[in-house]
Amino acid sequence: MRLNPTVKTAVALAALLVATACGSSDSSGSGSSSGKGLNPPDLKAQSKLGKTEGQVNLIAWAGYVEDGSNDPKVDWVSDFEKQTGCQVHSKTAATSDEMVSLMKTGDYDAVSASGDASLRLIASGDAAPVNTKLVPNYADVFSGLKKRDWNSVDGVPYGIPHGRGANLLMYNTEKVKPAPTSWKAVFDDAPAHKGKVTAYDSPIYIADAALYLKATKPSLGIKDPYALDQKQFDASVALMKKQNANIGEYWSDYLKEISAFKSGDSVIGTTWQVIANIAQDEGAKVKAVLPREGATGWSDTWMISARAKHPNCAYKWLDWIISPKVNAQVAEYFGEAPSNAKACDETADKNHCAIFHASDEPYWKNVHYWTTPIEQCLDGRTDVKCVPYTKWVQAWNEIKG
Repeated sequence: MRLNPTVKTAVALAALLVATACGSSDSSGSGSSSGKGLNPPDLKAQSKLGKTEGQVNLIAWAGYVEDGSNDPKVDWVSDFEKQTGCQVHSKTAATSDEMVSLMKTGDYDAVSASGDASLRLIASGDAAPVNTKLVPNYADVFSGLKKRDWNSVDGVPYGIPHGRGANLLMYNTEKVKPAPTSWKAVFDDAPAHKGKVTAYDSPIYIADAALYLKATKPSLGIKDPYALDQKQFDASVALMKKQNANIGEYWSDYLKEISAFKSGDSVIGTTWQVIANIAQDEGAKVKAVLPREGATGWSDTWMISARAKHPNCAYKWLDWIISPKVNAQVAEYFGEAPSNAKACDETADKNHCAIFHASDEPYWKNVHYWTTPIEQCLDGRTDVKCVPYTKWVQAWNEIKG
């Protein structure tokens, strides 16, 4: 594990999906796309590869397209350029919103989209279906990442899985006893650590409260933490407001969270596995767990623009970035589970895939991947309207005061 890896910074979710936006019967890792609520334009995937165009323009999260300029030892772009003749030009995006805006310009060939962005790009026709036969390494992608709610519609793939991660519960092993196994520790039991509870700073964190209520308040009927009718939403927001009285700090900067756990300013809260690893490496007495209720999480997908000017180079890039050796490099540098099963044999740290649960499919079945809430309930209900993301943003501002 690198002591200073580049990780996704302050991942922000979309403001609102368009009316024809995405939907699914289940936003967890266990569900496949049903296409409910999503009627993308009738676009066709490329049928065969032609001559490469000499360049490819990419939009990516920081740490996904490294050419040695940030660290001479971290470079998987140069060999790609040598082998394909496709010169890589990349734009680092800080948010999903930015990725969607950039893709709409038509200036980029491919993007590493998280679930909220990927679904919007599909719905708007900015992303084209992909022909997985043109991506040989796709055959070795974990089955749990293929044709899922955030990267396909009715069995038609719209991207190539890159990696994934879960939002975990981290705690100070000396200050928090007994060891927590439930999100109850940061909600109902939060007063026990008043002022030293931390949480992810984003409106989408409301889904974490909904996930907890799904398990503890079955009378609410929550099926999907991103598909909340007004009653379910109000209950989730009420729980968040109650929690707020015990929050010491909301975090979006992973370095600040590490510092807070090292100093003792935070003793329990949400985290990513990579953050827990770094904190442990730097001496913090912490441990991260997947609570019994499950967790929210994220999965990224490389998608090709429907207006790509360099589609052949883009396909070459998609195959390259999930090739075993490269996918292993990216996963270790970024701090995530790789998408290619064979990447686990290529990691420098032979425990990397075990630490990040790369091949543990039962683990991922308990992870509900980020999805942007819309009025058309993502859990398939048609007798009620669900609360759209704009209302989540308003509520989040109220929660934080």
